[in-house]
Amino acid sequence: MNSFDCVVIGAGNGGLIASLRLAKSGKKVLLVERHILPGGFATSFSRGRFNFEASLHELCDFGHEENHGNLYTLFKELDLLDKIEFVDVPEAFRVISLSNKEDDYVMPFGIENFINKMEEYVPNSRKSMRTFFELGKEIQDAMRYLNEAKGHPDSKVLMKKYPNFMRVAPYNVDPVLNAIKMPKKAQDILNTYWSYLGAPSSKLGFIHYCIMVYLYVSLKAQIPTKRSHNISMTIADEIIKNGGTIYYGREVDEILIDKDKNEVKGVVLDDGTIINTKHVISNASPHSVYGHMIKDTNLIPKKALQRANFSTLSGRGFSLFLGLNKSKEELGLKEYSYFIYNSLDSNKEFESMHNINNTSQVVVCLNNALPNASLKGTTILYFTSLFFGDCFDKALTKENYFELKDKLAKNFIKTFEKATGVEITPYIEEIEVATPLTYAHYTDSPDGTIYGYLTADLDNMMPRLMRMYNEDYINGLKFCGGHAMRSSGYNSSYLSGDLAAKFTLGDLKKDN
Repeated sequence: MNSFDCVVIGAGNGGLIASLRLAKSGKKVLLVERHILPGGFATSFSRGRFNFEASLHELCDFGHEENHGNLYTLFKELDLLDKIEFVDVPEAFRVISLSNKEDDYVMPFGIENFINKMEEYVPNSRKSMRTFFELGKEIQDAMRYLNEAKGHPDSKVLMKKYPNFMRVAPYNVDPVLNAIKMPKKAQDILNTYWSYLGAPSSKLGFIHYCIMVYLYVSLKAQIPTKRSHNISMTIADEIIKNGGTIYYGREVDEILIDKDKNEVKGVVLDDGTIINTKHVISNASPHSVYGHMIKDTNLIPKKALQRANFSTLSGRGFSLFLGLNKSKEELGLKEYSYFIYNSLDSNKEFESMHNINNTSQVVVCLNNALPNASLKGTTILYFTSLFFGDCFDKALTKENYFELKDKLAKNFIKTFEKATGVEITPYIEEIEVATPLTYAHYTDSPDGTIYGYLTADLDNMMPRLMRMYNEDYINGLKFCGGHAMRSSGYNSSYLSGDLAAKFTLGDLKKDN
């Protein structure tokens, strides 16, 4: 019987980082990945003469040596920085409203630049915008303190050093922006990034959104020159170099639980191989683990099931990947990222995404950050949208799947052309369409969700982070990735993997 200090399920972003942290700490770690390559969402694929990025738009907690975020620090600790090349994204975003042609705004990076541009678009917004970014800085400092406190913060320290953090912590985005008297139009522009967290401003925790926007604007955003698959392969190589083991094309069929001790005792692979271990970190979701990998449901504590059922699945992904046989200059595509909404009201947009005919979208022109991302005279565009609830299931049948994909793709393309005034249809050389079924098939994400569990109300990031020290329902079982404590996204998934590994290292010390 093979024995490992820890088995990591899934080589997505979280699983990769967790495995590398454990391997660099001298632990015997096994990473099991059902595909033949690492990465999960963090991968790329080729169609014709185009190489497409599967999911990454940008990293917003990275930065540069002189002004960097948590992800930069993590990559530096794990000796990854000099192995991956990054470039800055040119602008923060362009947002366009389909219902009002005048609502078309391009926002820059840099806090002062952002505030000045907002004042240009929305006179008398400067004071409230400055307050917002000051709150972002205080939240960042408070979060750093909470991480150092490891679940045992001193309330007096919090109140004294971070009073505004404590004031805004219980609230969602809308009431705080109203309280600092931010004009509605400025709120709508500022809230452009709500869809990247998958929850509208009325449900999204202010702390989560504020720190994301603060880091994004102040640190700029970066992407790897060789796509996110380069990150995944680099981390996988480092795992092996540091003594870790990776099984590709294999699956964990079962997690074995010691009934008397309520602790992990091993895993069973899909070929029947038994791996002895007391520690498992799952990049697969709790829904997958409790629904499929623990065969005897009587061994799952009631609190674990209650916690999993408390969470709601977030948006289900629908994406287009276009290879165009014209350059971005010939097409007139000047920006990197385009947010195209029916209106700029995030709450209305959230409701509209429960309708199969909704065409709200985020579109990235990769060549505006990486001019050589495709051959000379060509352009790559990525379209991403979300469907909430069961609207996709209701529209889908076995017979109409391909017809539905084609119809939705055409509608999204027409919407982009209408919003930007840029014609792209005649120049499409390659097109690939990914539906919720595609994401469910390739990543085992429940119902094809691409943002994990909905970060809304009582299941926002802050409650998750405060609970994570008390959620060892089965001893030795930890979660990382998009469905874990830090929510979804590349940054959060990497950092959650590191957290899960550090918790496991603490448990391994206790074992000894």
